[in-house]
Amino acid sequence: MTTVNPYGKFIRNELEYVTEFLDSENPKNKEEPWVRRFEKAFAERFGVKYAIAHNSGTSTLHSCLVAAGVDVGDEVIMPAQTVSMLAFVTLVQKASPVFADIDPDTLNISPADVERKITSKTKAIIAVHMHGLPADMDPIMELGRKYSIPVIEDSAQCMLGVYKGRLAGTIGDMASFSFETKKHVCTGEGGMVITDDEDYGTKVRKFGGLGYKTLSAGASLRQILPTEFQRPNYKRHDMVGLNYRMPEICAALALAQFERVDFLVKRRQEVAKYFLDALEGCSWMIPQKVPEGHVHSYWTFTVKYEGHEAYGVPWVKFYQLYKKNGGDGFYGGLSLIYQELFMQEITFLNRHMSQRYPTYENRFKYEKGLCPVAESVQPKMMQFKTNYRNLEIAKEKAKALAKTIKEIEG
Repeated sequence: MTTVNPYGKFIRNELEYVTEFLDSENPKNKEEPWVRRFEKAFAERFGVKYAIAHNSGTSTLHSCLVAAGVDVGDEVIMPAQTVSMLAFVTLVQKASPVFADIDPDTLNISPADVERKITSKTKAIIAVHMHGLPADMDPIMELGRKYSIPVIEDSAQCMLGVYKGRLAGTIGDMASFSFETKKHVCTGEGGMVITDDEDYGTKVRKFGGLGYKTLSAGASLRQILPTEFQRPNYKRHDMVGLNYRMPEICAALALAQFERVDFLVKRRQEVAKYFLDALEGCSWMIPQKVPEGHVHSYWTFTVKYEGHEAYGVPWVKFYQLYKKNGGDGFYGGLSLIYQELFMQEITFLNRHMSQRYPTYENRFKYEKGLCPVAESVQPKMMQFKTNYRNLEIAKEKAKALAKTIKEIEG
């Protein structure tokens, strides 16, 4: 086992596994492909039947929509305040993004607004576990069953989060994970879909694997190449698919990271505790509410900032004071998807999509006031990083936050 900088991102078996993969004469690479090893470990940890590795957390979402049957003229419900990739993959499927409002306290998608947005064209619901906190899944699953709509969990930011005794990602019909460089487990880029449904799993596997007919939910191409695959009359494909497969070298890195996933998540939770302690007694910085029965995995430590109302200190001024006092910069909440993209590009989208697909004509009508809670809360969000590998540094940043609060109050 190779040990390097104790505060490095890759400090255990990452180098060893990658080196094993780079040994082209190592028979283990063929006997036990790294992707398969990683998929097996992931499925076992989450207690699901199928785990299907992808090359990104965007391609996983795309594969899930394909498996759900999303197509021309359909609608996909998603939270207004989340990453834009959910809307992008919906558009690629020639469907319409439909935005649901968020809960003002948990900052996650509102099940009540999801039901208000369901129509006869709704083909999927995407519940995003924002900042590492599981969304309120029970009522969302009830809606899915009531209206026969597949529910997809976006767990890109939520590794080992818990909802009422169940791991986030194991509740919906399918779940998407991301392993890009800032996530709890990282490979640079990568993703995973998990499901207990064989039909969904097979469709996800085939779409992300170039549509090869030999693929199934539980077996990748490398494991099941038939002898006749090499013959000139062999027909390889039985559906349209893209090359979304995870590279073996990324899987080797991911497996080493995943072996210490408990430690990686626990460390972020410890960092979040430092920030929570720093907020003690402060009524105008309100942390994301963690309801009873939820375990937050803290991809970020997110608060609603009301210092402007309380003390006349704007968001940007607080940011500057925090940095002056020794803090790192922090991120604002992601702009609402429809405000960032569709309200600016509505004419282009209508023209572009209606020319290619007549059912799109005048479908894009996203206006201010569509999701009033999200529109009110998003400008107040502050997302503090939790991926400090040296906890002493994290403590110093929390002290800088406490100092900034005290300075403003007194």
